[in-house]
Amino acid sequence: MNQFKFTKMHGLGNNYIYVDLFHERLSENLLSSIAIDVSNPNTGIGSDGLILICPSEKADVKMRIFNNDGSEARNCGNGLRCVAKYVFEHAIVDKDTFTIETLGGNVHATVHPSKTDEVMVTINMGEPRLKRSDLPMAGSPDDQIINETLEVVFPEMKDHEWKMTGVSMGNPHAVFFIKDIDKAPVRTFGPFLEKHHVFPEGVNVEFVEVINNKELHFRVWERGSGITQACGTGACAAVVAAVLNGKTTRDQEVTVHLSGGDLFVTWTAQGEVLMAGPAVTICEGTYYYNK
Repeated sequence: MNQFKFTKMHGLGNNYIYVDLFHERLSENLLSSIAIDVSNPNTGIGSDGLILICPSEKADVKMRIFNNDGSEARNCGNGLRCVAKYVFEHAIVDKDTFTIETLGGNVHATVHPSKTDEVMVTINMGEPRLKRSDLPMAGSPDDQIINETLEVVFPEMKDHEWKMTGVSMGNPHAVFFIKDIDKAPVRTFGPFLEKHHVFPEGVNVEFVEVINNKELHFRVWERGSGITQACGTGACAAVVAAVLNGKTTRDQEVTVHLSGGDLFVTWTAQGEVLMAGPAVTICEGTYYYNK
């Protein structure tokens, strides 16, 4: 019987099982299957996936993300905040601002210490990537996708025109602005588009209702995880898309209302996207497995 210690944390309800690989050991060839097993709410722990906190040669720490279907993701905004909280509170880093390596690139994190378990963390996500090749998406690689009619036939809504804005925050996002967030076809159009051939590596699908130039309603279908309570990189992509479509402006903090709570996102005049929000520890324990 094998085992490892874990911490379960969430950012606005987007919850993962975190394993500290500074102190634990997991076999590389088992990571996908372990992610699937721990995510199962009936026979595992229950989560949106598995996140590994690792040593890094390029940054202060490294984060690896495995979705609940076993696929490895490139980035996760809510995961970044929780990793930042963990490494700060466990003295893996000795400063409140530091760097985290992801498959989508390095980011800067700032932890705002708190006397409660809910810690606010600001992540500098860097500059968004806006070319078609950055997602990637079929078509001319250097083009941007801003309010572009997406040529797909969705059987359940054949006559609907899908206007998409594409943004990469180290992972791919297809953003759609709608009039009523409560009517967003997250559960139907989300999985349909996630694996559509126009996105050879899959895509996260976001639906956004503009309340005003400082507030957005947001719902998401996450690539590899399905419907989640929150998606930090998706919230960042939504704000970038809102600026690109003239619905808000650069250098203005926008409150993004997700199912699990609020994130505060700014696309600065310097080009970087700042995301601020909470990170919370749920529980700690030991997981036993027979692999």
